[in-house]
Amino acid sequence: MDPSVRSRMISNALRLGVHPFMDRIPGHAGSIRTARSTVDAASWLIRHTQRVQVRPLRDPGVESGEPPVTGEWVVGRDAEAAPGAILYLHGGGYVLCSPRTHRPITARLTLETNLPVLVPRYRLAPEHPFPAPLEDAVAAYRWLLARGVPPSGIVLAGDSAGGHLAAALTGEICRTGLPSPAGLVLFSPWVDLTCELSTKADARDPYISARSARRVARLVVGPDGFDDPRVALLTCAWTDTPPVLIQVGGAEVLRPEAEALADALTAAGADCELQVWNGQMHVFQILNRVLPEASAAMRDTARFITAVTAPARSEAAA
Repeated sequence: MDPSVRSRMISNALRLGVHPFMDRIPGHAGSIRTARSTVDAASWLIRHTQRVQVRPLRDPGVESGEPPVTGEWVVGRDAEAAPGAILYLHGGGYVLCSPRTHRPITARLTLETNLPVLVPRYRLAPEHPFPAPLEDAVAAYRWLLARGVPPSGIVLAGDSAGGHLAAALTGEICRTGLPSPAGLVLFSPWVDLTCELSTKADARDPYISARSARRVARLVVGPDGFDDPRVALLTCAWTDTPPVLIQVGGAEVLRPEAEALADALTAAGADCELQVWNGQMHVFQILNRVLPEASAAMRDTARFITAVTAPARSEAAA
């Protein structure tokens, strides 16, 4: 199916107005902090639907010894108690954004699934390079388990860098023997932080470029660099991986990375569904209130989440 008129208009506007700027952002700490301040200020203009509540969360983690768990809960105002939760890890190249910037996605998720959405405020680079974000994600997952949320009712999700983080968290859960979640949802995941696959892509991405992503990646990786096995998703064993849904835009530069991850998961025996949305840009799901394709993608996501959490819901109802 061809992209909608509205989708083409937005993509063209981004290609002309945003892509040149994103392509030239210097890869140093000063420029990142400036961009972060700008994005944080703009996020206050984003209004989420009044059908959800946003509740701040701060757990200092003193008793558990884990890093503090901070962020927010996004829940439907009319939602009944559900035996599960979505742990959503926001994107932003590991250097930008916050739970607030991604409320268009998290609000839609809770409304479509009737599950509360926990969005942790994980530490960002360059001040806190990898594995600091992963440590915070593990702490958030452990926090849910410690409060009695059944792992069969938890779905991990994330977009872009948050997609990388959600996948890395899944791998860490497998490696450390934590109970496996019910499923994993990845929107336009940044799979290959070396950007080798994206630099070879023949795509006119209206939003991001492989060149700018590579500059940012150098600030993200820790002392072990790109050789850290927790960073290199394509070489993970992916044993005992829960069902996975990957959605990627057909026009984005990260499409080859998403396809490579889907191939790796399938080869390891995982149940992986890859959806390539024709003509769509990076994390188009965030525009689900204006783009028909984004709205349809969120409905598909809700279908997947409802299916993989069905055992937990049935057990709670019994």
